[in-house]
Amino acid sequence: MKGMALALLLAVSSGLTPPQPAASPIGIWQNPKGTIRVRTRPCGELLCGNIVWASPQAMADARDAGVTALIGTELLSGYRRTGSGRWTGQVYVPDQGRRFYSTIEQKGPNGLRISGCILGGLLCKRQDWTRQ
Repeated sequence: MKGMALALLLAVSSGLTPPQPAASPIGIWQNPKGTIRVRTRPCGELLCGNIVWASPQAMADARDAGVTALIGTELLSGYRRTGSGRWTGQVYVPDQGRRFYSTIEQKGPNGLRISGCILGGLLCKRQDWTRQ
């Protein structure tokens, strides 16, 4: 019994910490320019996200492209988990009125990297979004 108590004391005093929960993509995220905020949520087994806030300039740009109601628009759709902290799906670009193949990569508890390509991967762009 003394041996077990000593082992427990050593384990506690050695600075062992319990495993931390994995970072989650669920939440509210802001793009790098601070013009859009998206609430991500589970959609069945998939991940999706809708715009919950937009700057006046983002709303004007979307309106010019024919999107009359930017707030509520599904920006992220059909993202399927492809690995630890990685998803593939489609991102909607409101000012172009089009959806593109996209990946999301979790960058710690407060960061998402959203990447997308067009023209068979010839033109690609990525943005690092922050949790709000």
